[in-house]
Amino acid sequence: MTVGLEITGPFAVITLNRPDKLNALSFEVLRKLDARLDEVASSSVRALIVTGAGNKAFCAGADIEELRHRQLMEQKRGAELGQAVFEKIARLPVISIAAINGYAFGGGLELALACTLRIVSANAKMGLPEIRLGLIPGYGGTQRLPRLIGEAHALDIILTGRTIDAAEAERIGLANRLVDTDVVAAAMAYASEITRFSVPSIGFARDAVRRALDLPVAEGLKVEADLSTLAYRTADAEEGLAAFVEKRKPEFKDA
Repeated sequence: MTVGLEITGPFAVITLNRPDKLNALSFEVLRKLDARLDEVASSSVRALIVTGAGNKAFCAGADIEELRHRQLMEQKRGAELGQAVFEKIARLPVISIAAINGYAFGGGLELALACTLRIVSANAKMGLPEIRLGLIPGYGGTQRLPRLIGEAHALDIILTGRTIDAAEAERIGLANRLVDTDVVAAAMAYASEITRFSVPSIGFARDAVRRALDLPVAEGLKVEADLSTLAYRTADAEEGLAAFVEKRKPEFKDA
């Protein structure tokens, strides 16, 4: 099974399982990942964790052999497939966390960028090396990386094709957390910190921040006002306010 899915309590764990290929993204793997994401979206889980099998790689990128000798329209359709699958991750109704163990290059890093958050192990190595092959990133790297870490850092990584380590990834904001424990267990703990809150409110907050990246501040403030008003109308908001006044922990129902 090249793309595994396991439900562990409130969390779904998708595992790229091609350790002999450093969990590379063939087009078959992309299609299977797409199907797994549909399963996650239709489930009742509260978060998704994406990782790679083994200790060497999260995902070493595209399957290079598949990229050779392709016609232009074949290549365009391949890029559009990768973009569509990764956008499906970004648009999931629940948060997603990339648990990066080892290499995350090219499409592998682009997969991690599509997730809401990223946790890296101490041995993580990341980069977008496409420029070294006479190519550029095609699965969203040129769009998501500058939005995450800024234009200057993104251009440095993309135009040099260099590899960055876990410490630098954390320093520049590419990684949310650097851990020296099991990266999947750390991702589950991280998810637990967030999903104890109201899932609708988490969704409103994610949407507000996402919209901030594409709108002028004045327009973004209007979006924030609308979404904060919607959040205020939820039963969870009523429970949260009551719990604060009554000095107790809220019991959110995701409603």
